[in-house]
Amino acid sequence: MGISRGRVRLAAALVAVTASAATLAPAASSATSSAVPSAVSQVVSQARVGAVVPAVATSAPDPFFTYAGSTPLADLPPGAVLATRALPYRIAKLSLPLQLVQILFRTTNQRGEAVAGVTTVVKPLLGRTAKVIGYQSFYDSLNPEDGPSRAYSGVFSPGVMAAHVETTLFAGFLLQGYAIVVADTQGPTADFAAGPEYGQVTLDSLRAALNAPGTGIAPSARVGLIGYSGGAIATNWASVLAPSYAPDIDRRLVGAAEGGVLVRPSANLGYVDGSMVWAGVIPMAVVGVARAFGVDLTPYLNDYGKQVYARLQHASISQVLGAYPGLTWQKMTKPEYADPARIPVFVETVNQLNLGTRPTPSVPMFIGQGTAGQIEGTARSASVGPGDGVMIAGDVRSLARQYCADGLPVVHREYPLSHFTSVPFWLPEAMAWLNARFAGTPAPDTCASIPAGNPLTPLVPAS
Repeated sequence: MGISRGRVRLAAALVAVTASAATLAPAASSATSSAVPSAVSQVVSQARVGAVVPAVATSAPDPFFTYAGSTPLADLPPGAVLATRALPYRIAKLSLPLQLVQILFRTTNQRGEAVAGVTTVVKPLLGRTAKVIGYQSFYDSLNPEDGPSRAYSGVFSPGVMAAHVETTLFAGFLLQGYAIVVADTQGPTADFAAGPEYGQVTLDSLRAALNAPGTGIAPSARVGLIGYSGGAIATNWASVLAPSYAPDIDRRLVGAAEGGVLVRPSANLGYVDGSMVWAGVIPMAVVGVARAFGVDLTPYLNDYGKQVYARLQHASISQVLGAYPGLTWQKMTKPEYADPARIPVFVETVNQLNLGTRPTPSVPMFIGQGTAGQIEGTARSASVGPGDGVMIAGDVRSLARQYCADGLPVVHREYPLSHFTSVPFWLPEAMAWLNARFAGTPAPDTCASIPAGNPLTPLVPAS
């Protein structure tokens, strides 16, 4: 009877989520509103110094997400719980039968500064659990108000659509008794594409979730990581950084599953250059990287580039997909900077985001990647080969082979599909693989059959 009630509650919530996503979709770009739903269809308040912070279901900034304590954040350890609140899952003013705990916590941004992050725990449907899924969202936005924690608390806009759609993706874990932790991985200033920051926020969110009251998570809980696209950025970087940044979390990890993986951003910018759907990611990445590292890239932009740069300061992925067909780096920059390698500060920052130059994780990996980007308007590249439209298959192969060479069990899968259309094939495999890790089954590998890929060398400055 109890399990039946849990299933009914989840089913009611998913119906409402799906209906709301359909309502929001027309407001997004035509590319996203058609592709994302299509892929998915296949497929005890502890507050600051004791104060209780109410949940807010309006478009006004929610004070919960801002730290107001007297202790400097730099004096607190990463993952420290700053505030919590319990609330139902909300779509605008509609409360759904899923119970959440939101946590404000101390974390570290790309520049090494102490900042306040936020995460949401979707409580297990019944009782207490020792199984936790760290689900990394692909909300991909330059606006902090588009983060999943805002979405679940009632913010309603096209930018939060991804977070609501993703609830249908992790529903299978909820039905199996897991708790789900969904962090706003891009940090308080929405530092799009800043991988190390994504990883640190993810790890600190798990620290906070494991220590906050009222989450339904047992002290002995183990953790599995999963994420696709922007969520894969957080998943891979969290896996890479865990042994050094958060060894307490690393000891709890059973594995990490990811798909649509960003490995070497300098190469991806060339791959999507001039594409029909994904070209708008170029200026989004320029804004995100400049913001994250605190650098000024506008001196290298031409007038048009500066216009786009200003226009996208708070844009979400739904606003850029298909909105800049044929856009190239050269169209945005001054003639002398047509080659990004001629911008020293860009070379220095983008090379810090290359996973190929970072240590191998300590936990088994499941990695999936599409290879038919032409479906989404990105031609096969003469220099880096096929991809899924935005991520490069050859770079993912090389990363997987590198991990294998270091003795890590890696299952690598490729799908003859695009970024969006690979999701319904990747997700069931990734879920089954993670379930097996929680069950204690030895991690398999496909290392012997992974094709050769691309060199993951850093971008070399142009002379």
